[in-house]
Amino acid sequence: MTYDIGISGGVTSMAPFLKEFFPDVYKKQSEIKDSSNQYCKFNSAALTMFTSSLYLAALLASCVASYITKAWGWKISMLTGGITFCVGALLNGVALSVWMLIAGRILLGIGIGFANQSVPLYLSEVAPYKWRGACNVLFKLSITIGILVANAVNYGFAQIKGGWGWRLSLGGAIVPAVIFIVGSLTLADTPNSLIQRGKLQEAKDRLLKIRGVDNVDEEFNDLVEASEQSKKIESPWLNLLKRKYRPQVFFAIIIPFFQQLTGMNVFMFYAPVLFKTMGFGDNASLLSALITGAVNSLATLVSISLVDKFERRFWFLEGDIQMLVMQVKKKLIHRVSLCI
Repeated sequence: MTYDIGISGGVTSMAPFLKEFFPDVYKKQSEIKDSSNQYCKFNSAALTMFTSSLYLAALLASCVASYITKAWGWKISMLTGGITFCVGALLNGVALSVWMLIAGRILLGIGIGFANQSVPLYLSEVAPYKWRGACNVLFKLSITIGILVANAVNYGFAQIKGGWGWRLSLGGAIVPAVIFIVGSLTLADTPNSLIQRGKLQEAKDRLLKIRGVDNVDEEFNDLVEASEQSKKIESPWLNLLKRKYRPQVFFAIIIPFFQQLTGMNVFMFYAPVLFKTMGFGDNASLLSALITGAVNSLATLVSISLVDKFERRFWFLEGDIQMLVMQVKKKLIHRVSLCI
């Protein structure tokens, strides 16, 4: 699903795509000199709507997805995400107008919202305890690999003569969508999901198969007890406002909030555009984004191999310190370049 997140930044930096759907941006690119403010050439409400509509749709869809998952299970939720994503990719690939692009992006966002809500929790519920951390990092790895593949696809299709390579970039999202749909069809619901819907025997059989042992009574009873306790809670969302839950809620919000403020996600999603505003050419900006994606994927592989060997707090602090040092270094380099 992250394929399309990575693909959009590269596509919006391709001149043929801009010329066909956003001619005002294409005209600004041709008229603004290198010494001028390069950001101004991407200042377009329609272009902003094209990129941001996906994220807004994903936000709203993730809220709806939780209720669908609770009522009908993980498989329905993941299938819904895969199908809407597939339709959105097809619509983008054959788009003839801006409204078709935006409609496709909205469908892609719905697919991402459903997938991001269901997949991490599905992995957490079926993974063995000692491998749970690594399995969740695998989800992060799939994100980085998706962005890396998207950057490689953009760079390759941008070389196609005739200026229609962007259609292959956008329409190529059908491939991961179909893989996701097929995978969803082969997966069974988790024991916890089955218990919540009253299918106790089926849940126990599923747990025995997942764990590969002869006796899972203790874990099964814990899951049943947890499910019963959760049903007694009348207003789960309001309960989060209670004093005893405030520290957890605070950190659950503030950590990703500050992670976003570092600009890392923006850089990963829109790297080609950012490189282009710094004066890079079309191919150079796409190639630079490809290199960035490769480094990100390599770092994720390292974290997978070590996440369960050291405490998570250690890696959290290490990542924070590393980002702080690089941000300061980047600022100093920028200041020095202005003085030269």
